[in-house]
Amino acid sequence: MLDKFSMDFFSLKGKVAIVTGGNTGLGQAYVVALAKAGADLFVVTYDTAWDETRELVEKEGRKIHFFQADLTDRAKVTACVEECVKVYGKIDILVNNAGTIRRAPLLEYKDSDWEAVININLNSVYYLSQDVAKVMAKQGGGKIINIASMLAFQGGKFVPPYTASKHGVAGITKAFANELAPLNIQTNAIAPGYIKTANTAPIRADEKRNAEILSRIPAERWADPFDLMGAVVFLASKASDYVNGHILAVDGGWLVR
Repeated sequence: MLDKFSMDFFSLKGKVAIVTGGNTGLGQAYVVALAKAGADLFVVTYDTAWDETRELVEKEGRKIHFFQADLTDRAKVTACVEECVKVYGKIDILVNNAGTIRRAPLLEYKDSDWEAVININLNSVYYLSQDVAKVMAKQGGGKIINIASMLAFQGGKFVPPYTASKHGVAGITKAFANELAPLNIQTNAIAPGYIKTANTAPIRADEKRNAEILSRIPAERWADPFDLMGAVVFLASKASDYVNGHILAVDGGWLVR
């Protein structure tokens, strides 16, 4: 049995992956990683800043199709899935990366900001995963990869809906895993630590807060999006077929200190 394992288990050749929010930051890193592993991409974005991502994927010799959508619109979610099946004929991998964060003290937090964050970070993940799972079930399997956070484990400050949504992402990852495993669909999540992205720029610019964060990371540095690329390929590949309902922290050791 052991001699059947090969590095081909990590190959995504012939696979089709949907990545939401895949034109910047971590999302773009996930897209490029999947392309380098052999997958063709269907990238869902809120805007049309596509040129750089297209160039990076086509450089790898892979196909890429973009779909502009507000994923808080349930009808757009359904249209997104239908478009991917129309373009590629199948869906093998879903990476629920799209998200937002809004910071304010709890006692000043606006209802509208709460609703906006929950809608994109949690509701859209549930709806898109449900629709994609229906396609994967008919195909005989697939991989759903959600993007959680350190705040799927902790409370944080000034971001109550973000924390609630990421706890929710961890929860639905486990719920989907229980129901979809018999259909050969593995559902897992990546929980990035502190990453150098546009979302974290305000924190990195705060010298005191930046120093506090670095003091707790055993790796003694912020991660680059590059550091997440191996994790997404692993969870998207055959190599992770017996990994299900897991929240994979890629955090430089933040959680263990």
